[in-house]
Amino acid sequence: MELYLPVLVLAAIAGAFAVGSVLMSSVVGPKRYNRARLDSYECGIEPVSDPGRNNRTIPVRYYTVAMTFIIFDVEIMFLVPWAVHFDQLGTFGYLAAVLFVLNLSIAYAYEWRRGGLDWD
Repeated sequence: MELYLPVLVLAAIAGAFAVGSVLMSSVVGPKRYNRARLDSYECGIEPVSDPGRNNRTIPVRYYTVAMTFIIFDVEIMFLVPWAVHFDQLGTFGYLAAVLFVLNLSIAYAYEWRRGGLDWD
């Protein structure tokens, strides 16, 4: 148990820092709210008004590009360890990687055909 004591102390310090930061920001932070502060902010994309509704929406294209980027990151996260231990995995590891890349390739081809990767 004494081997886990530094880990538990570090976890307690991290938890106390997280809770303390949230509490201090609410106590010390400014309480003046204006329209610009209360407006939604989506990484610099201005919300567009929809004439049929009273609310404002963000373009769906932003989320499509963001999800594509995340999928590329996850793909690299799985393929780099596979490439490092390729010689130890054998045929099963090779077939698993081929099925993984094939599955993602089908999704990318579908998105490409639908125009999701075209930059206007």
